[in-house]
Amino acid sequence: MQGLVAKEKKFWFGYKKHASADMRNGIITKVAVTPANITDQDGLKYICPYGGMVFGDKAYGLSPAQLAMKANGCHSGAILRDNMKNKNRDKDKWLTKIRMPFENIFSKDDGFTRYRGLAKVQMQALFEAIVHNVKRLLKINCPPLFQPFAA
Repeated sequence: MQGLVAKEKKFWFGYKKHASADMRNGIITKVAVTPANITDQDGLKYICPYGGMVFGDKAYGLSPAQLAMKANGCHSGAILRDNMKNKNRDKDKWLTKIRMPFENIFSKDDGFTRYRGLAKVQMQALFEAIVHNVKRLLKINCPPLFQPFAA
């Protein structure tokens, strides 16, 4: 369960939360927790949707993530790394603009868990996703709080 940030040579113990969201409404559709030593591209197989397009950062441009996307019939919307052959900077700018409004789904996560053990942390992540979805549904379907009287 020891994780590594390769470019910074830092180690940590813990878990990683992987989440998949519907980009139309901002609803979290799948959530999975893995030990910290599982990379993001390996964790995609737990949350990859069936069909559609997967938007992600540079970790999803690597081959394990690409294979998981192909297995589920998804198209890759991952930003490629700078040293890759098929790097297209204009496409990456477009993908970043598409992804940007939905990054706030994941930015509100405080990264803190009050439990120990993979099953308990998975349960906490599931309940956090449920709470997020209920709040989001209230924003989407909420009628106006005040309607003026018709004269």
